Parts: sequence; structure tokens; C-alpha cells
Amino acid sequence: MTGLSIGQALPEDLQQLVDLENRCFQLDRLSRRSFQHLLTHGHAFILKAVLGDQIVGSAVVLLHRSTPLARLYSLAVDANARGHQIGKRLLQQAESRALDHGCSFMRLEVRPDSTVALNLYRNSHYRDLGTVTGYYEDGAPAFRMEKALSGGANFARSKAPYYAQTLPFTCGPASLIMAMKAQQPDFTADRSAELDIWRESTTVYMTGGHGGCSADGLALAAHNRGFDVEILINTKGDDIFTSSVREPEKKEVVRLVQQDFRRKVNAARIPVKTTTATSSDLRAALDGDKTPVVLISHYRLTGSRAPHWVTVTAADDHFIYIHDPEPDPPENRFETDCMNLPVADSELDRMVNYGKDRLSAAVLISRRK
Repeated sequence: MTGLSIGQALPEDLQQLVDLENRCFQLDRLSRRSFQHLLTHGHAFILKAVLGDQIVGSAVVLLHRSTPLARLYSLAVDANARGHQIGKRLLQQAESRALDHGCSFMRLEVRPDSTVALNLYRNSHYRDLGTVTGYYEDGAPAFRMEKALSGGANFARSKAPYYAQTLPFTCGPASLIMAMKAQQPDFTADRSAELDIWRESTTVYMTGGHGGCSADGLALAAHNRGFDVEILINTKGDDIFTSSVREPEKKEVVRLVQQDFRRKVNAARIPVKTTTATSSDLRAALDGDKTPVVLISHYRLTGSRAPHWVTVTAADDHFIYIHDPEPDPPENRFETDCMNLPVADSELDRMVNYGKDRLSAAVLISRRK
């Protein structure tokens, strides 16, 4: 189309972007507030297609902290300007900009009845990752799709199922559920199992609110459910997570709980290796048909300073992949953004240290021999 230009959207484009969004979509619209945040503070970029002095198309791309993953959150083209490959040009520019930001993958969701968009994505070499039920505001499902942006390299993919934690403090149980189900597909993954595991493995207290889970507690929960388990942890003491609580009485409770966990771990003859879990250790575990559940500093993924458990799902020559059990829709982190996150080995080695004590812990799950 003669006179069409594509470039970075600016804060002064806010009103035109909102108007375009409202013309293009009846449901699931980005709000004015969301556009304003993404234009000024968001970990994202917005492209605009301009004809004359009018914005006739836009692409909103979210960038994932500490991973080479981008997400095409919205692609809008004015109905009066369609038929001129504006969507294709916006998509190509979005992919190019994502590569410039160091991203190797682009993910997106699309309605199954959106034939034009589906054809665009499939013709642009996006592949189906699955269906998300009830994704849209009207209850419609979404097809989840992905494209490797780095020249069609052969990236690994895991068949490990995804399970999202249902409470703020159950990342450990949710991660363990994913690991156990990866090893035993008929394992029941539901909230009842999540809460049972939390009750069995909680440290009782944490920085605020309910406590999280320790490596020993999670290992015992898996052992008691018929799995072989190995613990990698870089401390022999019982001061695990005590730096996360301030009151001396609470610190003492956390110590007593950890001492009890370790007695039970020793009684069950669960192997404990005193070491920092590295990316090499996690790759070796995967090669040995084990599924690692790993403690990380969530700060490098989301900016939160809380300890956080994730499941390692696969590895290839380029990345190690993790399932993060904690989506956060208000912060534009949906399940799509948390599944099989590609993380460079060097970045993961920085993630697997929590707090001022640099605590490192991993629980390796496998089928009982």
C-alpha cells in the first residue's frame, strides 16, 4: 500500500491506538490504562502501521524477563485498510524487533474461528502448541501457537504437562505435581493433591503469610507417593529459609521443621548431595530420565524477591526449558508465558541461588525402580 509506514508507537499515539483497538475488537480489548503502561513502563513494545496521519494497524509484543521469549499479545488492522498485507508486515516487523531484543521465540493465542489470522500465522510458520479452553472473555477457546525466530533451529520440546498453582504459596507442590505427572502420566493433578503436598512439605513460615516448601519436604512427599527421589542442596545446616522470617520464634519453628524433615529423609534413605545445582546437573538429570524441581530466585523472572519452585522440562543445545507454575494475568503473565520457558544455561545458573545465603536446592524425580 503506497504511503504506508510501520514504526514504533509513541506515548502521543495513545488515543489513536485505543480508538483502533475499539474499532477492531468487540471483546478482550486492551484498555487505555494498559496501552499507557505498555507505552511508558511495560516490558514490551508496540508497533504502529500509519497511512497518512492515521494509525490503521498495531502489534503489541510483550517481552519475558530473563528468557528469550516474546509474546504477540495483540495484532489489530482497521477493517477499512485490510487486503493490503498490513497484518503480515506488522508481524514480520514484530518478529524482527523481537530478535533485536534477543528473543528466539514468538508465542501467541488466536481464536479458532479467526480464519484470516490463523492463515497468516500458519503461512508465517507458526506451529500449534495446543488449545486453551475458556481463554477469551466470551468463553471461547484459543489456539496457542509458537515460532522459532532463530532460523528454524531444532529446539527441544517437552511433553511434561502444565499445572498452575492455585494459591500464592503452593509453587512447590505445583512444580512437584508437574514433575510426578511427567514421570507417571496417570498421576492425578488437582487442587486436592496440591494442598496435600503443601501440608506435608511446608516450612510453616516465610517472609509473609503462609510458608513455602523445602526441598526435603517436597522430596518426602514424592517418596511417599512412590517415586524415586534425590536432593541436591548446598547446605548441611537447618537454617534453610530462616533468613526469610524475622521473628526469633518463627525462625526456631522453621529450624525444627527442617530438622524433622531431614530425620525423615535420612530414615527413608533418600540420597542427599551437598552441592549447588548447576545447569550441567539439570541436563544430566534430564539425560537420566529424571525430572528436576528447582528452587530459583523469582526476581530474575518477575522482579519478585520471593523464593520460587519451577519444573525443568527439557533441554537442547540452545536452552534449558522450565515450567513456571505461577501465571499472573493482572501483570500480563498468562499460562502461555509460563510453559516451557527457554532459559540460557548461564542465566539459569544465576537463577538457582536464592537470598543472601545463596541457597541452592533441587529435587530430582524419577519412576521407582
